[in-house]
Amino acid sequence: MDLFRLKAHELQQKLSRREVSAVEITQSVLARADKVDSTIQSFITRTPEAALAQAKRVDEKLARGESVSPLAGIPGALKDNMCTKGVKTTCASKILANFVPPYDATITEKLAAADAVIVGKANLDEFAMGSSTENSGFCVTRNPWDTERVPGGSSGGSGAAVAAGEAIWSLGSDTGGSIRLPAAYCGVVGLKPTYGRVSRYGLVAYASSLDQIGPFARDVRDCALVLGAISGHDRRDSTSINAPVPDYTAKLEAGVKGLKIGLPREYFVAGMQPEVEAAIRRSIDELVAMGAELVEVSMPHTQYALATYYLIATAEASSNLGRYDGVGFGHRGEGGDIVSMYKRSRAEGFGPEVQRRIMLGTYALSSGYYDAYYLKALKVRTLIKQDFDRAFGQVDVLIAPIAPTTAFKIGEKVEDPLAMYLVDVCTIPSNLAGVPALSLPCGFADGLPIGMQIIGPHLSEATLLQVAYTFEQAHDYHKQLAAIREVD
Repeated sequence: MDLFRLKAHELQQKLSRREVSAVEITQSVLARADKVDSTIQSFITRTPEAALAQAKRVDEKLARGESVSPLAGIPGALKDNMCTKGVKTTCASKILANFVPPYDATITEKLAAADAVIVGKANLDEFAMGSSTENSGFCVTRNPWDTERVPGGSSGGSGAAVAAGEAIWSLGSDTGGSIRLPAAYCGVVGLKPTYGRVSRYGLVAYASSLDQIGPFARDVRDCALVLGAISGHDRRDSTSINAPVPDYTAKLEAGVKGLKIGLPREYFVAGMQPEVEAAIRRSIDELVAMGAELVEVSMPHTQYALATYYLIATAEASSNLGRYDGVGFGHRGEGGDIVSMYKRSRAEGFGPEVQRRIMLGTYALSSGYYDAYYLKALKVRTLIKQDFDRAFGQVDVLIAPIAPTTAFKIGEKVEDPLAMYLVDVCTIPSNLAGVPALSLPCGFADGLPIGMQIIGPHLSEATLLQVAYTFEQAHDYHKQLAAIREVD
């Protein structure tokens, strides 16, 4: 049996019955990565020795009759912008190519406490700035469903690793859609939690008021298990929510009867691929047939979300990335004096997209433009959040597309930043509002996965998972694994 094909909850059952060992599961996943990662390029750093050591410790616990967590012995991957003590954390940037953190992120600590097995650090767009994982300083990750296409971004390595069987689950970060877009393009489940639900301590910041860590998994139950393992208050993160963490698996089978589903008309944008729109609308009809009620809602400020996001996110990036100067840590360029060294370090260390966003953000924050751009963007952000508040006064969840199209070809949008930015038009609003949103496979178009977005009010992750699980059980999308075609 190819153990890498099984879900986390299926593997946990086999572990508890002693039908397999954690080492055997880990070996299966590592062997899968050995076979396919030269094609997919999901990882920047792989940690097979450490993974097998973690798995062995789980087997020893089980041999002693100790109880273990649902993720114990289950191999997963971390996006390479999450700090791992003693293991490189590069953010896919040459400026941090050799950075080894002296501490673990909170999520890394939580996963260690759960005895989860970490098989490596996944590729991303440099500093999480991108929608295709083409902006990495080290490699381009390919979509397992079609290796000529992108996996989405910025957490493309995390999404591709799960879709390709190189990890059973993974973690990504989502600033404007960076979990949901790869999940949609790669045909897996991805969830951006409520802002503050998961600690950001040890997550290398892109835009601090927008960043959130969340899980990728092959099905909804696995997604719920991983979310439960990483959620919770953290005093080291000032934005962390001090609220109890529920059992996210408890309501999965509750169904959707009586739930009100909102259809935001502004999310069905002009130029949307007909197959994508048809799949989303068909999925909504199915949920209605299962007992949900459909309510059309309007969110009028959605049209301003893209511009608002790219002002706020770049401004915060400009501030956050000011620390990479070649002095304290990171790549140091040659220079005759400290100013020239500083300039060369940043010019050599940052890629074109990161440089572009730093310059945009610096401009937006500059004297004379702050009020016209950044301050106005903050005001519009409030209006967007109010749109969500009004909508959730009428409905329990919103359903919308993840992206206007299926995965595009590698290189197709590299020379057109605006076209690349438009890919995130449906995902950005929930980041601005801080509300949770989930991507769920809901169909295919020409062999490429289509993702449906389910959005809820603050701390409604359990409801999102409930709706997603109900739909998932009526289909077999979660049972399919991409047939990887070798790159010529």
